[in-house]
Amino acid sequence: MTGLLPPTPRVLRSYRRSTYEAGGVVARVGRRTRLPAGWVGCRLVMLSACNPGGRLMAPGWNRRRMAALREALHRTPFAEGQGRLGRWSEPLLMAALPAARGLVLARRFRQNAVILLAAGRPARLVFLEDGPIA
Repeated sequence: MTGLLPPTPRVLRSYRRSTYEAGGVVARVGRRTRLPAGWVGCRLVMLSACNPGGRLMAPGWNRRRMAALREALHRTPFAEGQGRLGRWSEPLLMAALPAARGLVLARRFRQNAVILLAAGRPARLVFLEDGPIA
């Protein structure tokens, strides 16, 4: 059991309304994302290691998990960033890697979802447990 839950309508709405930024990329679910020259041609995954399963954790715990995620990406190009909605924000990383590997990492860090980006395509929200793909 992963501890992840299918997204509620409220959670889904929050993910879709959030803005995700990293490495000069600004993404919104369902909208085409302009990629700066250094990222063009890359398949990108935006993911976090904070607040697993949507459960709020202490700042120190989240910092340690983000450090572990950076370590897991040690040979992969990535950029630091954050997801934002109103006053809420959470750190994330945008990594140049295949979607399948991004999903494996997200499961390892018990995340609910990732954002997938590719040039010329809308940003996709992918839930890891019985949820919609937006």
